[in-house]
Amino acid sequence: MKVAIVGVSGAVGQEFLRVLEERNFPLDELILFGSSRSAGKKYLFREREIEVKLLQHNDDFKGVDIAFTSAGGGTAEEYADTITRYGTLMIDNSSAFRMKENIPLVVPEVNAKDAENHPLNIIANPNCTTIQMVVALNALEQISHIRRAYVSTYQAASGAGSAAMDELYNQYRQTLAKEKVSVEKFPYQLAFNLIPQVDVFTENGYTKEEMKMYNETRKIMHSDIQVSATCVRVPALRAHSESIWIETERPISVEEARAAFSKAKGIVLQDNPAQKEYPMPLFVSQKDPVYVGRIRKDLTNENGLTFWVVGDQIKKGAALNAVQIAEYLLTKR
Repeated sequence: MKVAIVGVSGAVGQEFLRVLEERNFPLDELILFGSSRSAGKKYLFREREIEVKLLQHNDDFKGVDIAFTSAGGGTAEEYADTITRYGTLMIDNSSAFRMKENIPLVVPEVNAKDAENHPLNIIANPNCTTIQMVVALNALEQISHIRRAYVSTYQAASGAGSAAMDELYNQYRQTLAKEKVSVEKFPYQLAFNLIPQVDVFTENGYTKEEMKMYNETRKIMHSDIQVSATCVRVPALRAHSESIWIETERPISVEEARAAFSKAKGIVLQDNPAQKEYPMPLFVSQKDPVYVGRIRKDLTNENGLTFWVVGDQIKKGAALNAVQIAEYLLTKR
């Protein structure tokens, strides 16, 4: 088994290294690729240093079974043919292929079987906010069809990359030291602030991030579910939180919902408000599952249910989900 990571120097690329090692992924050789800025760097994997190769249009992917790519949409589109030419399966973390026909968009807890049919040798990894939401929604979809979902997200700095995480640290330090605050990765200072914009705005007033949640959820769940999202950047480091309201075809009780979440794959139920037990990004960071809590009936709609979801954006929202796709396909060999 020969595996490649493309974009290894980024936050998600580094997470791929950690996840593959943590899960003892069955590979015999790991090849690392990066840009001209990263080429020549060395990273430790299984007690061995591996040097980063420059990503080029050549035959470097010949013999590679799986390539985990996290180098941005433009790079993914430019190098897709080069990566897949000799049969390499490309599991891509960018938004480039998510809504393309003949390219499956997969969250293993929800639609793993879709990964089996990949005629272009590309599988798309969904948006981080979508991944954790559909893991939770799918548990309740098994009880009653979900007609619509309203979601407000509270997205960590990590969603904008490792440099954005560094910037958040630096902004806190600068603010407390009464220095001029540096702002580069976000539209405004994020420290001590919230920014009600993630990605650029589209013509309908929603951002691209919000539209991803609408479109990707329907594709993953094979559903006519209506999703309306408001995505907000918050000064958390690497775990996203979501406040979700759903309307189902029949009423779902809190007890039913708790039971469904308890037995669902990839979910940890943390729902004991009386003891102040509920998911928080500080404690969910670097954890594999999606955490669900604050489950309650809607006060105005008998078919409405509200709950709170937290997941690690870099892990389950990116690298881990992609590795789980590969693990599922290996079981089908």
